[in-house]
Formats: sequence, C-alpha cells, structure tokens
Amino acid sequence: MKISAPFQKKKNGNVTSEVFSASRRDFLKVGGLLTGGLVLGVSFFSCNEKGKKIVTIAPNVYLQIGSDGQVTIVAHRSEMGQGIRTSLPLIVADELGADWNNVRIVQAEGDEKKYGNQNTDGSFSIRQFYKPMREAGAIARLLLIRAAAQRWKVPAEECDTEKGQVVHKGSGKKLDFGELVEAAKALPVPTVSEIKLKDNSRFNLIGKETPIVDLHDIITGKAVFGIDAVTDGMKIAVIKRCPVVGGAVKSFDDTKARAIPGVIKVIAIKGPGLPATLRKPLSGVAVIAENTWAAIKARDLLEVEWDLGPNAGYNSAEQIEALKQEVTKKGTVRRKRGNFEAAKAAAKKVIDHTYVAPYLAHATLEPPTALAVVKNDSCEVWACTQNPQGAREAVAEALGFQVDKVRVNVTLLGGAFGRKSKPDFIVEAALLAKESGLPVKVQWTREDDIHHDYFHALSVQRIVATIDNQNKLSGWDHHIAYPSISATEDSAVVQPSDGELGLGATDFPYDVPAINVETHDAKAHLRIGWLRSVRNIPQAFAAATMLDEVAEARGVDPVANALELLGEDRNITFSGELVKTTYPNYGEDIASYPWEIARMKEVIRRVAKESGWGKDMPEGSGLGFAAHKSFLTYVACVVEVQVDANNKITIPNVYYAVDCGLAVNVDRIRSQFEGGAQFSASLALKSMITVKNGQVEQNNFDGYQIIRMPESPGQIHVHIVESAAKPTGIGEPPVPPFTPALCNAVYKATGKRIYTLPIDMNA
Repeated sequence: MKISAPFQKKKNGNVTSEVFSASRRDFLKVGGLLTGGLVLGVSFFSCNEKGKKIVTIAPNVYLQIGSDGQVTIVAHRSEMGQGIRTSLPLIVADELGADWNNVRIVQAEGDEKKYGNQNTDGSFSIRQFYKPMREAGAIARLLLIRAAAQRWKVPAEECDTEKGQVVHKGSGKKLDFGELVEAAKALPVPTVSEIKLKDNSRFNLIGKETPIVDLHDIITGKAVFGIDAVTDGMKIAVIKRCPVVGGAVKSFDDTKARAIPGVIKVIAIKGPGLPATLRKPLSGVAVIAENTWAAIKARDLLEVEWDLGPNAGYNSAEQIEALKQEVTKKGTVRRKRGNFEAAKAAAKKVIDHTYVAPYLAHATLEPPTALAVVKNDSCEVWACTQNPQGAREAVAEALGFQVDKVRVNVTLLGGAFGRKSKPDFIVEAALLAKESGLPVKVQWTREDDIHHDYFHALSVQRIVATIDNQNKLSGWDHHIAYPSISATEDSAVVQPSDGELGLGATDFPYDVPAINVETHDAKAHLRIGWLRSVRNIPQAFAAATMLDEVAEARGVDPVANALELLGEDRNITFSGELVKTTYPNYGEDIASYPWEIARMKEVIRRVAKESGWGKDMPEGSGLGFAAHKSFLTYVACVVEVQVDANNKITIPNVYYAVDCGLAVNVDRIRSQFEGGAQFSASLALKSMITVKNGQVEQNNFDGYQIIRMPESPGQIHVHIVESAAKPTGIGEPPVPPFTPALCNAVYKATGKRIYTLPIDMNA
C-alpha cells in the first residue's frame, strides 16, 4: 500500500553535487542579494551504484561571495526551530573556510526547478545534504585558493582558507575572499573529483555548538513568521468549516455576518468530500474582513446548514472498543520468523496485553496561516510551510494556473511537527484571494487548529510475549490496528502501510526465535497525517513497555534484558521475514544505513551509566528505561519520576544517549532532544483527541491539554555518542523512547502498569 509520507520517499542512493557558475540574474531572483562577486550554483544529484546520474534532487542551491568578502548562502529548507537554516549553511561555510560572522543566509522560495525536494519533513535534511554541502564549500574554496596561488605564483597545494581569507602556509601571506572573487570568477569551476574534503579534525563549526542565526530576531520580536506576513491592502479571512470530515455546505445565511462593521465578503469554499486528501481544504464558508476581530465575530453569526456526510455517526471510543476485539483475531501477516504458536504452546509463561493510544493533534504554537495575492493570472503566497513546493503545486491546481505562475515565499514556522507540510490552509488563502480580488490572509484560530487538524491516528495494539523453560523470551506476537495516513488519499485503505509498520513494528530488532506481526482493518474517519516521529509513537510505547514487563517476568534488569535480547553485534536487514512487506528504512538504502546492533547497545550502556541506573530510589520514585531507533538514529532514554500520595507525577530528570552519526550542530541536537522530551511529556500525560458524532470534542488548550511549566521535565541531560558515521535524523528521534521510559518509571514508583495513553493514575 502506498503512503504519502516523508519517510517513504523514492530511494535515491548516494547524493552528490555538481557546482557551476550561476548567472547573477538567476541569483538575484532569490531576493535581496548582492549584485557582484562570485556566484556558484550547486546541483545535487542522485547516482546509482555505477555513478550514473539518475535523478536531480535539489538543483541550483546558490552560494555567493561578494567583493566585500561577505558570503551569502541560500537555505532551501524550512526553519521551524530545528535549526536547519543554520546547520546546512554552516556545513558549506566550514568547508569553505568562511568567517561565520560574515555569512548571510537567505531563505529560498518554493521552486522545484531550482531546489528539487524542499519538503522539510522526515528528519532527512542533514543526512541527505551533508556531503553535497561540503562538496559545494570545498569547490568554492579551491576556486579561491587557485586565484590566490596564481597571484602569489605559488602552488595551490601550499594554500588554505580560514576565517574568510586564503592563507599561504609558507609565507603567511593572506588575502580576503573579497579580493579574490573577480579572479576566481574567471577560472573554470573544479569538479568534485578535483577536491579534497577537510579532515574532521579541522572543523571549526561542524560538531560544535552554534546558535541559530535567527535567534536574535526571534527573541527581539523581529523575526517574520507566517502570522507576521503583511502586504498592502491585506484583508483577513477566517472560515467556518464543516465540523465532520467529508461533509459539505448545503446552504448558508450570511445576513447577520454582513452586518458586522468591517466585513467585506462572504464566500463558500467547496471541499473535496471523501477522501479528504492531503492537498485540498475542507468545505466551509469564509468571512473576509478588514481585521481579525470583525472576521471572527461575523463568522460566529453565520447560519450554515451542513450535509454532514457518512462520518456523522462516528465515535472514536466505539472504534477503540471494536479494535480491541479485532486484534484478538487472526490478521494479515506482515512479518514472520519461526513458529509463534509452537513457542506459545511450549511456554512456561505467556504475557498478553493490549495497548491503546488516542488521536493526537499538532497544536503548533502558531496556528496555520497564509497570505495570498492573485493578480494578472499569477499568485504570490507567504506561508509558514514545511513543503513550499507541494504548496505551490496545490495552489496552481486549485487556481487552474501553471506552476510557474505561483510563487511561494517561506516564512519562519512557529512550530510544525508535520502539520505544516499540508497545504490546505495555503490553498484556502489562494482561492479566497482569487475569488475576492483582494490580498487575503487566512488565519486559523486555535479552535480551528484543534478541530480540523490532520490528526495522528488512534492506535490499538496487542502484544503476546512468551517465556520458555530456559527463562528466555521465545515468542513475540504483535497485532496492530490503526487508520492509515494513506486513507486520507484513498478511503479504501484500511491497513497500515509498509512505511508505517517500519516505524517500530516490523523492524523489531531483538533476537527472538519466533516473531509474528499482523495487521487489522481500521477505517479512517478523520483527516490522518504524520506527527513528529509518526507511528513510532504508539509502536515504541507498546513494544518497549512490554519488554520491561518481559524483563520483570524473567527476573532480569531491564537494561540487561535489552542488551541480551539484542544478541550478537551484527547488521540486520529483516530480509526473508517480511511478508508481502518492504522495509523502507526511512528512504535510505539499508546497505548505506544498516540497522547496527552494536550502536544500539552503545547508547543503552551510555544512558545507564549517565543516569546512575540501578541506584536505590526513594519510595514513590522510580527510573524507567526504553531504547528505540528511528529516522536512522539510535536513542536510549531513562526517565526519573516521583509520584505523590495524590498520584501527581513529577519528572525531575530525563537522560538521553543518542548516536546520530557525526553531530553537525551540537547546539541544535541538544535543543531538539530537550524539546522532544517536553513534547513527549505532553503526549504521554495530557493530550487526547476524542470524536463524537463525527466531531472533535476538544476546543482549545482547556480540552486538548499540554503540560505547563511545573509539570515539565526538570532537567534534561543529553549525551551525544561521538561518531564518525554518516549524520542521521534529529528532529523526531527524541520522541519514541520517552513515553515507554516514563510508563516504566511510573511502574517502578507505584507498581501500576500503563496500557492506555494518556496516563491516568486514577483509572
């Protein structure tokens, strides 16, 4: 089954780069750049094993060195706090030998011809572009070195770059980059085969702690997020959307709404019906007004009659109960090793539990918002989008324009977590701008955001574990049921995709003689999308809490249990065990990014050491452990909890050990893990979406709760394993192991096992 998700991209093999002289005219299209200097375009290509160029991934990422010595780098990914606007240019700058204080970063617009895949999702930006970005910097460095060597009449091999200068190592002569750009422009651009990348020991930026370039503007209020975008004559629109997915407007009366001062137009938006799709807006009625207050006030007065459609009778609680029964039956086999039924028949102990997780919302700090201007058969958009290219294509389709008639300007994103990779809110703005002839900013309220999200699907899983007469884990039977992301595009899809199962289910790494993974039908009744770490969230929750219970049943320490069950150090591919199922490996060739048992063991040992695992804990306190690999990154987590007499949970400490390959920007790695722990604590302790009669019951943060400051983890300790391996993902890997580690800690503190999220100590 196909899934439209970032972790199931076409496998592109190794990515390499080709640098060429770019025209000043093309470079200026990026916006606000210098008019002189050395301008290089960087084409990133996918190559097959024989080195043949097969797919363009991201052409024409630009680098400019001005005659004043300033280095300008175009960032072609979206910035949502993960630091990618800093980390990718930082790689270029370090390899170039630039002075970071003299580097300027410019955000790229959404343009497939220039930048290829710009979808900032799936924790793949660094891992995919680390080497090509280094190659781009190295080629620019070699051009400058050759220009200086010619002037000094010395061999190029005797020269190097540092802090924005070319230095002759023998004489100590130095020339600023700006003094060499005219000579460098006249030289032929070197090929990748001519360069030599720096040894890692010479890095000045890579592997260090570099604050994000937007930090000052963010803390001083100067940063421009989607909600901050303005243009001359801009009007504000809010939309009353059908409360049930798949429903439509039957009729509406806007008499009272139009009476509100400042209201300009009321326009109906036709929705796609079912399937809801990832690209189109919901059915609704929009109010366009001079200001936000007038628009919201008028929307409240709209009288709309809805055709609620086939989902009007849907209740999430009823579906969960039905799925609990479903997972007790025979399902569709997706992975099979050995004979589980034989292992169960011979077992001295059988552990059988069902794990339930609810719908989740993204609840980004900045709700979706987009500004659009349509004139002269063209459209320009300003939006907080993770996927500017996808937004551009969706807008062009909705308006009936050619793609090259749509421009998408990317602002900073005030949170995203996967929500802002969907362009529905951007298409809304474009449609209303075209229909009204006005510049229109569509602003979602928090209530809109909670009610009409692309939700992380509810999940019901049953795991049966068997322990044999030798006290070994002999069998693992994992039954899974949840609505698939794919169902948002195809209502006929009722089972998880290969990509979803490869996030902690079919890639179960433990050396157990009998493994069985089966899936069951679960129909989607809401718009389903991906949320930070996607299906790793419920699948890691179920697997890692069951492993803790297995350790207890065996009388083995949980850390020792995990190390033993992982077996001998080896690389695993799951080949021969997947039944009509592939292992996407997060879009990467498993030969390049194998599943390495030794690396998982190392993070487990490291987190045990750093957390003081095994130490005596006071009554009402406990340490819980879990380990999980996601987005090619190995993470082990220990959570410390205290539970008082009123069952209030406090989290004094969280310990992470992470192996993400070479750590490009340590500041951002720590930040992502700190934020990941806070994010996960909300999901585990507070957050839940429920649906009754087809409608989401939560309205704002009073219903869909997130942790407050006193409830958040006190200290978050992030320990990065030193590695020279290829860089891997960071944004999502903090999330999966946190919840099971927390649940296991609650058990140690109270004796209460957690099988349903969010945690309810009084249940």
